[in-house]
Amino acid sequence: MDIDVRKAVIANMKNNNTEQMEQTILDAIEKEEEKTLPGLGVLFELIWESSEKQQKEEMVHALEQGVETATSS
Repeated sequence: MDIDVRKAVIANMKNNNTEQMEQTILDAIEKEEEKTLPGLGVLFELIWESSEKQQKEEMVHALEQGVETATSS
């Protein structure tokens, strides 16, 4: 079976309101299940593609800080 993860994630989120989208993200992070990582990746891709250069720089900086924090524990 060939599944298009991007299309599936977008279709699942299409009619969600802001609160539902936030809850989906929080649930995926809190459950720490590997199967949710591709979906979070698709959501990040959507954010990245719709962001301006300065926003992308801020995201990369936040990511650097997050990786540093995660690896220093």
